[in-house]
Amino acid sequence: MFFKPKTLTQADIEKALNAVLHPVKGQSLIALKMVSGIVIKEGTVTFVVDMQDGDADLMARLREVSEKAVKSLKGVTAARAVFTSSNKQATPAHKPHGKIAMETKHLGKIVAVLSGKGGVGKSTTAANLACALAQKGLRVGLLDADVYGPSVPRLFGLTEKPETKDKKLVPLEKYGLKIMSIGFMVDEETPVIWRGAMVQTALKQMINDVAWGELDTLVIDMPPGTGDAQLTLAQNVPMAGAVIVSTPQDLALIDARKAIAMFRRVEVPILGVIENMSTFICPACGTTSDIFGHGGARHEAEKMGEAFLGEIPLTMLLRETSDAGTPLTAIEPTDAISICYKQVADKVWERLNEKSTQRRAAPRITVEE
Repeated sequence: MFFKPKTLTQADIEKALNAVLHPVKGQSLIALKMVSGIVIKEGTVTFVVDMQDGDADLMARLREVSEKAVKSLKGVTAARAVFTSSNKQATPAHKPHGKIAMETKHLGKIVAVLSGKGGVGKSTTAANLACALAQKGLRVGLLDADVYGPSVPRLFGLTEKPETKDKKLVPLEKYGLKIMSIGFMVDEETPVIWRGAMVQTALKQMINDVAWGELDTLVIDMPPGTGDAQLTLAQNVPMAGAVIVSTPQDLALIDARKAIAMFRRVEVPILGVIENMSTFICPACGTTSDIFGHGGARHEAEKMGEAFLGEIPLTMLLRETSDAGTPLTAIEPTDAISICYKQVADKVWERLNEKSTQRRAAPRITVEE
């Protein structure tokens, strides 16, 4: 008779962490209600520890002990603690909320791909833009910063989990890119319910705690909108520029306008605007249909004094390759749509190397709470 191995549960993780005592308060992390966001995925356990006080040394000690406790459980192959802090009076060794230091010198020119709203094909654009830049012979990284709705794992057909080496996550590699996403650690169907401080810390770890190596450019697939995640990265990462993605219709352009205004305010250079789904090309007859309108993003870019980077038509092949986890630009580099992405990549790289868009220091911004 065969017995099915016991499935790990949240209660198992909490029981292990209940044995981890806070060195100062003398109570367990569970008793102090410091643990949340437990995610179990194929033997890998990720959990959030909310630090109300303490410095970096205390955090390091608790990280080591808590991860060791969870990893000791049968069936756990890897454990990773994400630490956050909401204490405004943190010691100098612990950065206060809204001021996360990020080490980015080795990441080259950092490019944010963003949109004012979801559903405009931002992630597909970021993926194909990254592939097109890699095909220029550049060392390219792709960071999926959309912690609430990561799309990059699906776009690249990646389901494995990153390994850890020298206390850093090793990015997955495909089509010449180094790729990192919160989606590699969290099940695709598991909702990420995190507060702003947790999002900030997760973004910090995906930059500082990843073995990116030396890059020429890091493409960041930003979350849609103009919220906390965007502000966190704009405040703390010395971005070389931002690429705005929009469809032609008025509703999308209204939100694209807000995204441009936000990044201007935090002094991130706007590299230009891309009109995605600029027209639909019929797979049967090859005729075009402007189902979302046409030319609206170009007109908006001209109106706001920003560069227009190009149009990306919508085709069945682009949709099919995206759903299949094989970016069109990577597998069909001579396709007409791939050539459109390559032309956009050429313009982006040219703009990145202009004096007006050289690497800058992260701006000093005060966030009122």
